[in-house]
Amino acid sequence: MFAELNELLDASPQRPETGKFMLLRDTRTDGSFLVHHFLSFYLRAGCKVCFVALLQSFSHYNIVAQKLGVSLTAAKERGQLVFLEGLKSCLDLLFGEEEEQSGQPSPLQFISESASDLKALFEFVRTSLTPADSDSWKGPVLLVDDLSVLLSLGATPVAVLDFIHYCRVAVCSQLKGNIVVLVHSNEDSEDEENELVVNSLCHHSDLILWVEGLATGFCKDVHGQIKIIRRVSLELTAEQDLVQIYQYKIQDKNVTFFARGLSAAVL
Repeated sequence: MFAELNELLDASPQRPETGKFMLLRDTRTDGSFLVHHFLSFYLRAGCKVCFVALLQSFSHYNIVAQKLGVSLTAAKERGQLVFLEGLKSCLDLLFGEEEEQSGQPSPLQFISESASDLKALFEFVRTSLTPADSDSWKGPVLLVDDLSVLLSLGATPVAVLDFIHYCRVAVCSQLKGNIVVLVHSNEDSEDEENELVVNSLCHHSDLILWVEGLATGFCKDVHGQIKIIRRVSLELTAEQDLVQIYQYKIQDKNVTFFARGLSAAVL
């Protein structure tokens, strides 16, 4: 996890918040460093994590996590991490191996069916995060990277939003846990379905971290800017959302944040 980002969010693995829905949004850049941050943050916090990884392989996430001081392999072995490797599940479904191996329907069963509902995926999440009597983990956490992939796999916007709604009820409301979801977004895009999902999620999020590429193009000392939007209006109708804007630079094992125009190269 990145200490500077924790300071900006006033967050600590010793006292993780509960019942929150956090949206990670990226435009003209790659926001996956935020996924790695929250994955390592909640594992360090001692939370039970269900990671629906639709974009990369387990080995990729594990290599990055090790740079941040966390072992995903060890977390899986001790039952703290439930990892759904979407790439492998899709291949198994296409070649008919998934059900033969486990005897259970695949969480991504909708790919091979005419109906595009995500009930099997929700049941996988609910079962993974429902605590057993012997569990000593803190609040459960659902992490999704990245939700936009479900649309590419054939799920409808309504099905995706229904899935998130049921997950919010189960994880945030009933289990007092948290949800962190990454979505790709491009305001100039003609992908109306994706933008519909993104805009709907923005309205229901407690916290939005929106990373954007620089409008001026590539810069080796500033990789983009991040908007931290705290949805105060969700709780206090008359209040405006709090918005903070910073720029950032991604390093090998860290990310540094600074006010706009105040990078080390400029100073």
